[in-house]
Amino acid sequence: MAEVARRPIALVTAAVLFLEAPGIVAINAVMAGFVEAQSMSLDGMDPDAMVAGTWGLGIGSGVALVLCALVALVAGIRDRRPGRLGRGLLIGCAIVHGLLGAVAVGLLGWPAFAFLVTVLGLVVLTLVAYGEERGKGADAPGEAPAAA
Repeated sequence: MAEVARRPIALVTAAVLFLEAPGIVAINAVMAGFVEAQSMSLDGMDPDAMVAGTWGLGIGSGVALVLCALVALVAGIRDRRPGRLGRGLLIGCAIVHGLLGAVAVGLLGWPAFAFLVTVLGLVVLTLVAYGEERGKGADAPGEAPAAA
């Protein structure tokens, strides 16, 4: 992949993830409202615990998406690959989007699937674009010189 495309891919990924984060929180807020209004529970659980859990999941998912967006944004601004923790966050984000896409196609339809797979593709493209650095030779700064 051309090094010219790395920065725009990372920046577009960051923008999409930044836009997705409040959407996820809003969806969970609507679900928490339904659970609270109908006093729903699973297997006798306290409905208030269900509402709190729905809010917690929404806020936690939103924070995770913002963290992933920040990793992609920093990678795009610096034009350097993310660190180990950042790559782990992006890989986790890609896995979650893939699993949600597989579930969404049956429950929500093809438009939701298309959106989730598009985000998955952007995250994977960001990871691949900033993959292993090629061209490291014996004179690379991280390696010790050979003994004479």
